[in-house]
Amino acid sequence: MPHENITLLDYIRHGQPVGGNRFRGQGVDDPLSEKGWRQMRQTVENIDGWDRIISSPLSRCAEFANWLAEQRDLPLEICDDLREVGFGAWEGLNRDQLRRNHAADYLAFFQDPVNNRPAGAEPLETFRARIGAVFDRLLESYPGQHLLIVAHAGVIRATLGHVTQAPAISWYRTIVDNAAISRFVLDRECAKLVTHNWRPNL
Repeated sequence: MPHENITLLDYIRHGQPVGGNRFRGQGVDDPLSEKGWRQMRQTVENIDGWDRIISSPLSRCAEFANWLAEQRDLPLEICDDLREVGFGAWEGLNRDQLRRNHAADYLAFFQDPVNNRPAGAEPLETFRARIGAVFDRLLESYPGQHLLIVAHAGVIRATLGHVTQAPAISWYRTIVDNAAISRFVLDRECAKLVTHNWRPNL
């Protein structure tokens, strides 16, 4: 357990789901593939010291979180507000489909994801507020603990934005690999990013 004045939060992105590389927000809930399970187990196998696990309710996160909580005898909390950002009309579409059929919209999204959202997508400022509130609540609720948060690429990007005060327009310029960890620390001064996109056993 960290020192009483230090709180650690490890955000891990889920492994590769069934269905490969496609946009999954809140409306597509594919489970982890066999490869995804291997990725997750490999990342966590030599890390210990977590006091509890917090997870998104979506199956690509929650199934692994449940398994690991049982393996490590850790308390588990499912947090609905850790669900991925909603992608609206892009839910379930893969990147090749979008590049072929909606090339201009696809490029515009990555240039300015704030103002070029897919139809029906969750606004990034709404998402930022939701994810930032989760981060702040965890710090307040579990001071001095080491938490594992099983979540999504978008959740990790929004948390990076919350902690570093980076504008949402820049979030998609950050790579978040499957089963990679971003570690944040709260010390006597403020919350900080310690490491990003870490796969300890690679």
